[in-house]
Amino acid sequence: EEVEDASEPTKRDRSHLENTLKLNEDKPADDFSGVLQRLRKIYHASIKPLEQSYRYNELRQHEITDGEITSKPMVLFLGPWSVGKSSMINYLLGLDNTPYQLYTGAEPTTSEFTVIMHGPKLKTIEGIVMAADSSRSFSPLEKFGQNFLEKLIGIEVPHKLLERVTFVDTPGIIENRKQQERGYPFNDVCQWFIDRADLIFVVFDPTKLDVGLELEMLFRQLKGRESQIRIILNKADSLATQELMRVYGALFWSLAPLINVTEPPRVYVSSFWPHEYQPDTHKDLFLKEEISLLEDLNQVIENRMENKIAFIRQHAIRVRIHALLVDRYLQTYKDKMTFFSDGELVFRDIVEDPDKFFIFKSILAKTNVSKFDLPNREAYKDFFGINPITSFKLLSQQCSYMGGCFLEKIEKAITRELPDLLGSIGLGKKPNVLSCDITGCGETPKNRYRRP
Repeated sequence: EEVEDASEPTKRDRSHLENTLKLNEDKPADDFSGVLQRLRKIYHASIKPLEQSYRYNELRQHEITDGEITSKPMVLFLGPWSVGKSSMINYLLGLDNTPYQLYTGAEPTTSEFTVIMHGPKLKTIEGIVMAADSSRSFSPLEKFGQNFLEKLIGIEVPHKLLERVTFVDTPGIIENRKQQERGYPFNDVCQWFIDRADLIFVVFDPTKLDVGLELEMLFRQLKGRESQIRIILNKADSLATQELMRVYGALFWSLAPLINVTEPPRVYVSSFWPHEYQPDTHKDLFLKEEISLLEDLNQVIENRMENKIAFIRQHAIRVRIHALLVDRYLQTYKDKMTFFSDGELVFRDIVEDPDKFFIFKSILAKTNVSKFDLPNREAYKDFFGINPITSFKLLSQQCSYMGGCFLEKIEKAITRELPDLLGSIGLGKKPNVLSCDITGCGETPKNRYRRP
């Protein structure tokens, strides 16, 4: 028995985890219930009416529920199979050797989407139950079908970190497996989680640096979310220094064609599991990298309300652009129609070549619309294939005496209400009060050319 105990790997000190993530602090969490109530009110009063009227959900497949508005920040773990995603979650939450540790192994082990969230006691929740509970933010997942719900599982853990954040562990990417073999639309489900994630950890290990079709598709889905992506080179202490340098270079070489941004993403190099680092490796470097990643995670938790408001505002901008485009398509259709025209032929001509009718260019002429925010032209062929143009009203007709105009309300939310709400949190959590410590509003400008 003594020999067996001696051969067991020693556990790493966890004090840096508790200090960086402030798990030992007893101070009460900030109460954002008033801000969330205002955010929900702005969404339902100013954004949702236009969203429903122009069926935005059928274009983007992104319906925002109350559960999503009030949900905690979500951290998503993606990457090839057996690179240590589940081990990393076990390590962060201290679940090793407990009944609810995530199963790990050298073979592909996680075949489900596992949501790890806070609860009063250790409990497993079936995917069907999670989707049926409208108070959670996972009810929209029902649209991916019964086969997927059987591959969705929730675990409630009474952990202090989970009071402020939710982790999502995903099935590992297996390059020789086709999406159809999974029995549900894997890429669509990944996209659903990517759209809602506040932080995305893409995990690799030194043995799985090759990029196949499934991983390439995943990075295509991550386009536009580069600021949330963190690349992790896990199991770094399994390599000697020279090998680690080569592997680090090979990882960048593999990912370079997939991430087309001027600034490379942050790559963390360490070993995220509870055992001590291997002897004769760069322990200090790995520990510093781990602390940097924990600070990154803590920053997302601290900025959760700012991110939530910014996300709703971005959604409002997309809804507004969609409404302006549908309005322009409808106005063009009405202008081209005559008594003897075939409505179907007229509209097909407009949808096939919208540039001939300056539909997208006319939207760019409007204020607050960037050409980079315009949706794909092809998407509107499918959209109008399902939704006839005659089923919509012009924006000028979407007004009422009591309720006002839909477009004016969403523009007010984008330009005034949401920025004001954001400012009330960022500047001392007191609505409509500016902090001169942050803004420097009290300073008089200095004349650099005047002699003292």
